[in-house]
Amino acid sequence: MDAAVSLLVWGAIVHLVADWLLQNEWMVRHKQNLRHPAAWVHGAIHTLLLWLVLPGLPALVVGISHVLIDTRKPIFWWKRLAGKTAADPQSLLPQTIIVEIAVDQVLHITTLALVVWLVYGW
Repeated sequence: MDAAVSLLVWGAIVHLVADWLLQNEWMVRHKQNLRHPAAWVHGAIHTLLLWLVLPGLPALVVGISHVLIDTRKPIFWWKRLAGKTAADPQSLLPQTIIVEIAVDQVLHITTLALVVWLVYGW
């Protein structure tokens, strides 16, 4: 169990570095399109950094899932399912954007946790 938790923690740190520190404007603008190289460059960065934590196949599975989540289709699906589609017009915060970022990050970390659990158990 301790090894799996350690892998999950380090995997989450690597994810945050790849998503927040190493992602540039080009990737942000184009990663939703699987035909654009930005999607695959961003996914490759995730996969390469994950290889510091996980062996090849689990890192690759998480990296590819990252690319698929970043198409935003799973995020829009979740927002419709959970009824989180409208922004509050009285709020000063862009609620829709905040919800999308939060759902995106939860999906990425949950996928990482699921892969660690399937490969290493708890």
